[in-house]
Amino acid sequence: MNLAELLSWSGLDVLDHLEREVAVPVVDGLQAQGDLIVIPLDMLGAILLWGSGRWQPVPPSGVELVRGEGGNNPHTLVADVGTCHWTNGFRDATGLAIAVVDNTAPAYLVHPEHGGSGIAPGRWLVRRQQERGVGLRGAVLVAD
Repeated sequence: MNLAELLSWSGLDVLDHLEREVAVPVVDGLQAQGDLIVIPLDMLGAILLWGSGRWQPVPPSGVELVRGEGGNNPHTLVADVGTCHWTNGFRDATGLAIAVVDNTAPAYLVHPEHGGSGIAPGRWLVRRQQERGVGLRGAVLVAD
């Protein structure tokens, strides 16, 4: 799928400077998009899910996982109907996790500045990225 097809399918948009004909990669492993990082759940041991009742399907309009600094530039998860579910019903020792995603077909993250990236079928943790601060600031969230 190319970016133009993904945008047409999802109803989302990106900034004009992004090439619409570029293929959207579907990655089966660790990946980042701006201030988010997508981690295969089997790489982690610190996530405790709270049962199956909290899983929600990703609707055709997508799920906004997080907005960038100042309320701009949302990261939106989109997928074919019935192929992807998400939950925020978990405990994460880092405090950075946003969602656990379970998909049986490629799902996509769409962001106005970064375009799209594909998530291969599997179970994933989506969380904020942080970086070491300078001086006395300590660790800070990556701002998108």
